[in-house]
Amino acid sequence: MPNPISLYDSLERKLKPVVPHQPDGVVRFYNCGPTVYAPAHIGNFRTFVVNDVIRRLLELEFGPGKVKHVRNLTDVDDKTIKRAREEGRPLAEVTRQWTEKFWADCRALNCLAPHVEPAATGHIHEQVDMIDVLMKKGHAYRAADGSVYFKVGSFDHYGELSRVKERELQLGSALKAAAADADEKEDVSDFALWKAHKPDDGDNAWDSPWGRGRPGWHIECSAMSKKHLGETIDLHTGGVDLLFPHHENEIAQSQCCNEKLFSHHWYHSEHLLVDGKKMSKSLGNLYTLDDLTAKGFSPMAVRYALLMGHPRKQLNFTLDSLHAAESALTTIHSFWQSLATDGGADVFGEVYAALGDDLNTPAALGAFFSIAKRGSNGVSKSACERVLFAFGLKPEAKAKPQGVAPAEIVKLADQRWAARTAKDWAGADALRKELAVAGWSMLDGKDGYKLEPTKK
Repeated sequence: MPNPISLYDSLERKLKPVVPHQPDGVVRFYNCGPTVYAPAHIGNFRTFVVNDVIRRLLELEFGPGKVKHVRNLTDVDDKTIKRAREEGRPLAEVTRQWTEKFWADCRALNCLAPHVEPAATGHIHEQVDMIDVLMKKGHAYRAADGSVYFKVGSFDHYGELSRVKERELQLGSALKAAAADADEKEDVSDFALWKAHKPDDGDNAWDSPWGRGRPGWHIECSAMSKKHLGETIDLHTGGVDLLFPHHENEIAQSQCCNEKLFSHHWYHSEHLLVDGKKMSKSLGNLYTLDDLTAKGFSPMAVRYALLMGHPRKQLNFTLDSLHAAESALTTIHSFWQSLATDGGADVFGEVYAALGDDLNTPAALGAFFSIAKRGSNGVSKSACERVLFAFGLKPEAKAKPQGVAPAEIVKLADQRWAARTAKDWAGADALRKELAVAGWSMLDGKDGYKLEPTKK
């Protein structure tokens, strides 16, 4: 990459270059991964796509062998255990299903696989070891029920990442959610490192010096990052929703345990809105990748649409933006095909400059299309391929698929899927007949549906 990549640091509140700090010159990069109990939605994938572009830019700048990317899998927590209990299946079976689905979606979106993808259940020993050190250093304590809590008051720098105030510590929603076990804590702001076994946990418990139980959510990232990247890393990323309390807690427990700086750089991407509103099942705007491909859009169009807004600003995602993305992909494909195999110049300096300036993807895409409009004369095809690698866009990807269902057909299909989910078989059958009369076949899958035209 011609330009170094600089990203806004959420801790220092300024733009900083991302650089390696160890003598081996390797950039150590950690980003928080999914909780594998259900399909990830496009809000989740905005963060993962942004992280993927960062990974690609770092490899272009420092070389593929000089970046080590770790992304975790949360495969034990309240949500995963609840799903396993509801389905009457072992936790490992449930989480494996959704891990494989997550991997399939990542491949479809052309996200590079992390170099290491550790799972929380595979690192219980490392988590217990960290908690034990925190206990011995006086940063944690055992409650009467056997749970272990981190003593927030023992870390003077708590709150510096999120700028959380004492009043917010006491009244914040993240802490209100923990009110159920407040009686076990010395202070309401303290957070769980180890949760004592409860009947609802079933067989999902491990031995520890404090009794049977399971690790808290926050400790897993600290333990897995330490094992695979060392005590101090160069870059830690995630969605802005993780800034507090998760990342704040990671800093506290890591730095108290290791007595070293945890991360040199913190980067957070903003929320995704859908049709101007926060995603929710009740509004019917919580889309998975399967939901969008069932409507006829390609995964590359979804990826492109997720890059259309600046990562540190809220992005309003709409179906119209997907239509625009499909059109843009057609232009990219035509431009790439028009380039000569050999020769030509690298004219993409402005694109790299925008990407290196706090990952300004909309400006970078705009610069790319300005070049494309000027025509292919004198443009290096290999240079174009490097730029498209940075975006993670496949130049050979097909343009918009044929037979995309119109909005009224999608609405009928959504109504039928809702009826089917509610086990309203008569209603679902009636809606299927309406779709058939309109010339569309609805193919049901385990987690969604696909529409296919029956009339030519």
